[in-house]
Amino acid sequence: MAGAGQLVLHDCALDRGGRRLFSGLSFALEPGDAALVTGPNGAGKSSLTRMIAGLLPVAEGQLTVSGRLALSNESLALDNGAPLGDALSFWTGLDGQGADAVATALDALAIPHLAPVPVRMLSTGQRKRASLARVLASGADIWLLDEPGNGLDTASIPLLEAAMAAHRAAGGIVLAVSHQPLALPGAQDVRIGA
Repeated sequence: MAGAGQLVLHDCALDRGGRRLFSGLSFALEPGDAALVTGPNGAGKSSLTRMIAGLLPVAEGQLTVSGRLALSNESLALDNGAPLGDALSFWTGLDGQGADAVATALDALAIPHLAPVPVRMLSTGQRKRASLARVLASGADIWLLDEPGNGLDTASIPLLEAAMAAHRAAGGIVLAVSHQPLALPGAQDVRIGA
């Protein structure tokens, strides 16, 4: 259950490919908070989520994360050969979540009918919802969502927004990178790049 997380960046910098993507980035998120990260292509928005997740090193500054993280990005991170329900259950088992976590996540994103479908057979939008379902079912305190609306149809965006609102209401934290408008009331505006 969410509610114990905290995310603090103090004067953080990130380097990739021999160049500095950003520097001096500072913000703090407490339980129930959200941040919407925006900026031009190539400014380091997706790299920021990977840095927070521990997949890229902080070049300068201090990053403090307390609580469990879940990342949804362009990498689906689900077994392509397995039925979606089984692929999600693998992760919820590692996350220490009960079997009902998968059903709840699939319901929240209106895809319970896809549980028996092999992951490799999912459409682009279904794959995005599957990735988001993995985050919902994780029980993580902090959600890192990289372009969560990409590939979603207009009926799916409100489901995503409702899931983010419910997570925050339960004390969770949401950091979303998006070029699309997302309803994240009261979210901090984190702009990277000019």
